[in-house]
Amino acid sequence: MNRTIIGSLVVVLACMVSACKVNRATAQTDFPNLVEEKGLPMVKLQDLKKNKSGAYILFNGTSLKGWRGYALSHVPNKWSIEDGTLKFNRKPNAEKPEGGALIFAHRFKNFELEFEWRISKAGNSGVFYLAKEIKGKPIYISAPEYQILDNENHPDAKLGADGNRKSASLYDMIPAKPQNSKPYGEWNHSKIVVNDGKVQHFQNGVKVVEYTLWDSSWVSLLEAGKFSSAKWPEAFALLKNVGGDSKSGVIGLQDHGDDVWYRNITVKVLK
Repeated sequence: MNRTIIGSLVVVLACMVSACKVNRATAQTDFPNLVEEKGLPMVKLQDLKKNKSGAYILFNGTSLKGWRGYALSHVPNKWSIEDGTLKFNRKPNAEKPEGGALIFAHRFKNFELEFEWRISKAGNSGVFYLAKEIKGKPIYISAPEYQILDNENHPDAKLGADGNRKSASLYDMIPAKPQNSKPYGEWNHSKIVVNDGKVQHFQNGVKVVEYTLWDSSWVSLLEAGKFSSAKWPEAFALLKNVGGDSKSGVIGLQDHGDDVWYRNITVKVLK
């Protein structure tokens, strides 16, 4: 066999090996560097109480059972119970303040999440869902965000496109319309429904966002904003496959450095 033929075979074999690697990478649809299986405490649904409507109570105003910091085994001290609310305090009375996102340690798949919130003046926060705990990465790199914002006083309300960073929006992707949030300091009621990839955001009794995960429309949403494959390829790869192979993840509350209060947090599991 002459050198030309041998050389050609080497190239073909190299391409085949390379293709196999690409195919394996493409087939790897779950998340790398997960810390959620590394001994961090998780909650079983049977350990939770239900309200009269059959929803599991995640926060009842008196206990942080089931909550912990993102990728942590404890609750950071910037999060605490205050007058029956779950509060993020940007300046807690603590010698060594510790913040970060707070999660409820159970991986939900199809569900209705309801909660009430109020924000401080010029405050910013968010609620994440289907999130994965990934070592060394923030929660927002792998999860959709229901925006929590003082629309009138925070500059983020004027950024993004068409108001898609205002309260109840799918952050930086779909604006909440109509925009019906209440002023800072007042309580808002919110609901997030996730059911076989169909997602809805509600604010104060009105459906304001609707979209579908994992299809071409979802990819288009990612490509149109800050999570695009060009601007942030790592986030794009993770968000494209929200929830991983199990299509499930934890619920998280954002530490954006501003005071925010939550209460009456419940989840109804959907089949």
